[in-house]
Amino acid sequence: MNDRSEKIRNLMVPILSVLFGLILGAVLMVAFGFNPVNGYRSMLQASLGNQRSIGETLRQATPLIFTALGFSVANSAGFFNIGLSGQALCGWVVSVWTALAFPDLPKVVLLPLCVLLGAAAGAIAAAIPGILRAFFGTSEVIVTIMMNYILLYLSTFILHDVIPESYRSSFDSSNVISPNASLRMESLTQFFGGSRVNGGLILALVFLVLCWFLMKKTTLGFEIRSVGLNPDASEYAGMSSKKTIVLSMVISGALAGLGGVVEGLGTYQNFFVQTTSLAIGFDGMAVSLLGSGTSIGILLSALLFSILKIGGLGMQTGANVPFEVVNVSIALIIFFVGINYVIRLLLAKLAPGKKQEEIVSTIETTTNEQEEKGGDL
Repeated sequence: MNDRSEKIRNLMVPILSVLFGLILGAVLMVAFGFNPVNGYRSMLQASLGNQRSIGETLRQATPLIFTALGFSVANSAGFFNIGLSGQALCGWVVSVWTALAFPDLPKVVLLPLCVLLGAAAGAIAAAIPGILRAFFGTSEVIVTIMMNYILLYLSTFILHDVIPESYRSSFDSSNVISPNASLRMESLTQFFGGSRVNGGLILALVFLVLCWFLMKKTTLGFEIRSVGLNPDASEYAGMSSKKTIVLSMVISGALAGLGGVVEGLGTYQNFFVQTTSLAIGFDGMAVSLLGSGTSIGILLSALLFSILKIGGLGMQTGANVPFEVVNVSIALIIFFVGINYVIRLLLAKLAPGKKQEEIVSTIETTTNEQEEKGGDL
C-alpha cells in the first residue's frame, strides 16, 4: 500500500466514525418518533447559525483543546491520564483564588500570574500519579480516577472553609474576578455578538502549535514517544524512563490545568461548587482519541464535539429532541473510534484488487503504525 492510500485510509477512519455515529443517532431519533432532519438542522442553527452561536461553539471547544492535548501527551508516554477533570479543576480553583487575592495588580502582571499558577496546580496534581507510576508501578488509571474524587471534594472544602469569607458571594460561589484577571477580550465579545468566547481561544491555538513542536521537534518529545513504545529499550538507549514518565504527566496536567483556567478566568469569571467531575476532562479524552492525538485532529474534533454540545441544546428547543439523544450520538462516535480496527477491515475489503493475504498484511501494518504514532502531536 502506497503512502497516499495509507494517509487516505487513516483519514477515513475518524470521518467514518463520526458519520456512523450521526447515522445511528438519526435512527434513534426515528425510533422514538423524532424527525432527524429537523433535529440536525436545529443543531447546526444553534451552534453555527449566527455570530453569537459561533462564538459560544468556539468557547466550548477551547477547554476541550487543552484537555485533549493533555491526554495526548500522556498517551504518548504509554498510559492513560484519566485525571484530567481533577487537574482542570485545580487550575480553575487556583487561578480564581489568585485573581481574588490580588485584584488590584496590573493586568499585565495578574493575568499571566493566574494562568501560570493554574497550570502549575494542574501539573502538581498530575505529578502525584506520575511519580507513583514511575517509581512504584501503581496503575495510573486507578490513581487518577480516585484523585478526581479527592480533588472534587477538596475544591468544595476550599471554597467553603479555606478561602476568606470576603472572597465569596454566597456559600457555594466565589465573587466575580476583577477585570485585571479576566481572559475576556472586548473585541472578541463584540465580534461574536456578545458571546463568552475569550482570549483562552488564542492560548489554545498557540498551545496546539507548541505541543506539536514539543512532540515532533524536540529531544523530550522523542523520549516521551520512545518510552511509550518500549520503556526497556529506552532505558537501554540511555533514556530515563522514570523521569520521562513523570515529565510527560506533569506536562499533561499543566495542559489540563489550563483548560480549567480558561473556564474560570474566561467563561464563568468565578468558581462555584461542582457537583460532579468536570465534563471537559472526559470529553477531552474522546476529542484526543477521535483526533488521533494530532494537533489538527484535536482542533477539528474539539470543534465537532462543541457543535454537538451547543447544538444539542438547540435540538431541545428547536426540534423537541431530548439532549440525551445527543449524548448517545457522541457515545456512538466514541464507540466507533474504539472499534477502528473494524472500520479498517471494511476499508481494506473495499480496496480493489487486494488478495486476502494482502488485506491482512495491510491491516497489521496500519495498526502497528497507528500504535507508534498514537498520541503524537
